[in-house]
Amino acid sequence: MEKAMFAGGCFWCLVRPIHERDGVLKVISGYTGGAKDDAVYSKVKNGGTGHVEAVYIEYDPERISYEELLEIYWPLTDPTDAEGQFSDRGEAYRSIIFTYTDEQRQTALESRSQLAESGRFEKPIVTEIKEAGPFYPAEDFHQDFDLKNSFRYALYVQGSGREKFQRKYWPKDRTHLKEKLTEIQYFVTQENGTEDPYENEYWDNDREGIYVDIVSGEPLFSSRDQYDAGCGWPSFTKPITDSMVEEKWDVSTKNTRREIRSRHADSHLGHVFEDGPQDKGGLRYCINSAALKFIPKERLDEEGYGDFMILFALKKD
Repeated sequence: MEKAMFAGGCFWCLVRPIHERDGVLKVISGYTGGAKDDAVYSKVKNGGTGHVEAVYIEYDPERISYEELLEIYWPLTDPTDAEGQFSDRGEAYRSIIFTYTDEQRQTALESRSQLAESGRFEKPIVTEIKEAGPFYPAEDFHQDFDLKNSFRYALYVQGSGREKFQRKYWPKDRTHLKEKLTEIQYFVTQENGTEDPYENEYWDNDREGIYVDIVSGEPLFSSRDQYDAGCGWPSFTKPITDSMVEEKWDVSTKNTRREIRSRHADSHLGHVFEDGPQDKGGLRYCINSAALKFIPKERLDEEGYGDFMILFALKKD
């Protein structure tokens, strides 16, 4: 076992992408870098303590290297911003690599130099590299926040500006998805395709549950908002929340339309039209089944979407 420590803005946003990698044994949210030993969120977030939000990592070097951890870390940050990270501003949210050994320091310096020389960014790289000092675990509320509060976590990540920045400066290589997805799923989500009406999986689904992105698993729509629009595709009056999808103008045809994409995976989902039920807002989200995975209500807890049971406890509109 070896250890590493990174700061890159809100620690919530660093935990999942690092912890899900094979060889990472533990990721703890906390505070480091300051002179005081009474690091608590209420004091650190306002600045003045010298501490930053950071994640402490324990990993198996035989399964994942320090170089690979750095490769995970860089795309999670804006290394050109010395005043904070994305929507989080101030000294507590600076990007800093804290090293435990001379070897880690040298590796981090080389990695930073390579990034600076890559020409990926227009601005200079300002991420600091410092010797690791005492680490203070954050309050229980902040530990594994992405798992305990998945709905709020998803909203925060989407609203912070991280994903838009990542799509611009760290575009994903999607070729591996051809092995994960079926031909029609790849055609729809990655090539902005459209499946045939009435010959798709969910156009007439009448079970209760939620629909998630077939690529990323991010929650998108609820069966509570699904209705038969007579078009042959799954139709919804709204997404679970507006922040879960992104609208873009689609000018690929003579008829300009508003395209709907998932925010995290950037999958093409379908389009939104203004011919929906007027008593529900007048919108019709016309979505391809191939872009979706349906999670039945009775499997929400098992599949990790227990937060969304509340949708079915409420009275249906």
